[in-house]
This record gives sequence, C-alpha cells and structure tokens, in this order.
Amino acid sequence: MATTTSAQLPVAAAGRVPSSAGKANFAGALRSEFTKIRSVRSTYWTLLCLVVVTVGFGALASWGVATHGHPGPGFDATAQSLGGLYISQLIIGVLGVLVISSEYSSGMIRTTLTTFPHRGTLIAAKAVVFALVAFVTGLITCFASFFIGQAFMSSRHLSVTLSDPHVLRAVIGGALFLTACGLLAFGIGLLLRHSAGAISTVVGLLFVLTILVNFLPQSWQNHLDKWMPADAGTQIWSTVANHGQPPVFAPWTGFAVLCAYAAIALIAGLALFQKRDA
Repeated sequence: MATTTSAQLPVAAAGRVPSSAGKANFAGALRSEFTKIRSVRSTYWTLLCLVVVTVGFGALASWGVATHGHPGPGFDATAQSLGGLYISQLIIGVLGVLVISSEYSSGMIRTTLTTFPHRGTLIAAKAVVFALVAFVTGLITCFASFFIGQAFMSSRHLSVTLSDPHVLRAVIGGALFLTACGLLAFGIGLLLRHSAGAISTVVGLLFVLTILVNFLPQSWQNHLDKWMPADAGTQIWSTVANHGQPPVFAPWTGFAVLCAYAAIALIAGLALFQKRDA
C-alpha cells in the first residue's frame, strides 16, 4: 500500500494545476499579450508596411500637388500629407484581425484559456496592448508623413505648421483614426474567428461600403456618407470643415461615430467569446 501511494504521488503532482494559475491578473495578462504581439514576425512586417504606405503615399500626394496641382480655396494641406491613411486603415485592420484570429487558426487559444481562464480580462488585455501598439506606431507615422509632406508643399507656399489652427489635432487624430480602425477589426476578428472572413469583412466595411454608397441617389448619399465608418473617422484628421462634399460630421463627432462601430464590434465579439467554446 505504501509503495502504491508513493508511486502515485509524482502522477498527482504532475497533473496538479500550479497555484499561480488562479492568481493571474490584468497586469500579468498585459505582459503576456505584449510578449505575444512582439514575438510574431507578422506584426513587424505589417507595421512596417503601414509606415511605408502612409509616409510614401502622403509624400507622393504632397509632391503631386506641389508640382502639378492647382489647389482651390478649400485645400487641406494637412489631410493631403496624411492621404496614405486611406490605405493604411486597411493595413491596421489586417493586423487587428490577426491579433485574435491567429490564435484560433493555430489552436493556441486553447492553451491561452487554460493558463488564463478569465476571458473578459484576457480580451481587455489583448485590446489594450494592440491599441497601444497601433497608436504609438500611428503617431510616429503621422508626424513623419506630415513633416515630409509639408516639406514638399513648402515650395509652393502651401504648407502649414503644427501651430496653425486644428493642425496638431489632425495629426494626432490620424493616429487615433488608425487605432479605432484597428480595434474595429479586432472586434470583427473576435466575432468571426476566421482570418480570411474577418479581413474581407473589414475591407468591405471600411472601403467597399464607402464606394457602394456613391452609386446611390445623391439625396441618399448626403445622409448616408457621413455615417460610413471610414468617412466619419477621416474627419478627425482634416482641418477644413467641408471639402466641397455633402455635409459631414464635425471632427470629434465623426471620430465618435467610428468609435461606436468599434465598440459595437468589440462588445458583440466579447459576448460571443464568453459563450462559445475555444
């Protein structure tokens, strides 16, 4: 009997859940998620692509208007230098989806939930880490794009400075815009759990839907355009109230509309995440 008991002890010890598993907290989840996001090679490639596209297209647009353009009285030099954000919103959307969907495709989500079963805290930590990475990268990128773009446009005396009205808000707003688009994609990824499907949905919501609205009667466009997530969000990185288009929201109101889309996706995704099996 003594021999049997002693032989079973190692087995019991091996199967025992570590006492630290029940003490996992939000700070620990943040450290874990930061380690995950920085250890994945796709994170660096996606962020590098975002920087190159934003700065490159912004510089190209600024150079174009400085050498061949004839800007009118409503010209927005700040938005011109940040024009790459129209494409970068899709790039940060891809990363937002992959942050959560890659764990499902690899099966790592089961391991994650085994070591950290507090699902709400886990998703909050993932969202916070991703939002910080997106915002910091977006902030550096937007300032670089702004300064390079203004350097091109200075030859035509079209440039502005950060001290001009609304310019600093617009440049920082570009980073906020990217962060909100990324969180919207993160929420969609959490909802669908499939990379290809979630990325397609993000592209459709942020890009295709905006194009399709242009095929509607003009009276409909006037009411629907400003409610499109991308159109609403872009107002935060513009300094001119209206670019000659149908009525739009004020900058912070438009950004709030984009944030509302992101919040709905995140809340719906979290609600299903709490109920579904990994």
